[in-house]
Amino acid sequence: MPEKPEVITVARSLKTRLIGQKIHACSVYWDNIIAYPSKEEFEKQVVGQVIHDITTRGKFLVFSLDTDNLLVHLRMEGKFFFRKKGDPILKHEHVEFILDNDVSFRYHDVRKFGKMYLLNKSDYMEKYPLCQLGLEYFDDALTKEYLYEKIHAKKTHIKTVLLDQSIIAGIGNIYDDEILFLSHLHPLRKSCDVTLKECEDIIRNTRIVLEKAIQLGGTTIKSFTSEEGVHGLFQNELLVHGKKDGVCPTCGGKITITKVGGRGTYFCPKCQK
Repeated sequence: MPEKPEVITVARSLKTRLIGQKIHACSVYWDNIIAYPSKEEFEKQVVGQVIHDITTRGKFLVFSLDTDNLLVHLRMEGKFFFRKKGDPILKHEHVEFILDNDVSFRYHDVRKFGKMYLLNKSDYMEKYPLCQLGLEYFDDALTKEYLYEKIHAKKTHIKTVLLDQSIIAGIGNIYDDEILFLSHLHPLRKSCDVTLKECEDIIRNTRIVLEKAIQLGGTTIKSFTSEEGVHGLFQNELLVHGKKDGVCPTCGGKITITKVGGRGTYFCPKCQK
């Protein structure tokens, strides 16, 4: 699933082709992709609006239109492709926007898990789903005191807590493993036992990992690419995630994989006691 760096990479790559484009028509071929409003209202309401900017909030893409904001969550395998108007609709292309110069901008999703929301710009941050998100990794309000307060009452594993989007928005499984490794924290450590100093380490390493990943265009793993022809390079920099039977870059020990909250989790038992 794309995390914050991948979503930022998608936004940056799409901006070069979409800013200033007007939406002339919209067709939804798989109704469940549209979370709000109804499919019929979505198809009608988005037409005639111009794309002014593309930003992110957590793992959501935010397309700034004239009166509304289009939120897109790519989930597991969502991608955007550019075609020509009239080109055959392929099997996994579920939403089509016709733009200027007969460009067909299509949302492609093999597993159909992605979601789109069309919300009024005046209060979209106060409405679901964005109202449930925590702080961004770069927010000055993300302090060790904030994190300590949020996690210290919880008795779940720190690995699981860092995936909680209501605390820090944008961290997923890949970067969670990397952050915990750099912070020397075992993924099964109870969050209520994490110290204030360790919260400071988590925040510092979150910013280091995500900033580096953003610079390298995110991580391309399995089926995810940010957009047709755009691939990330951060997978070459991963220290533990995906390194089954690999060697720890710090101590030379063996990387271990386990399950935490149903997620494949990579760590070094020696460095993360």
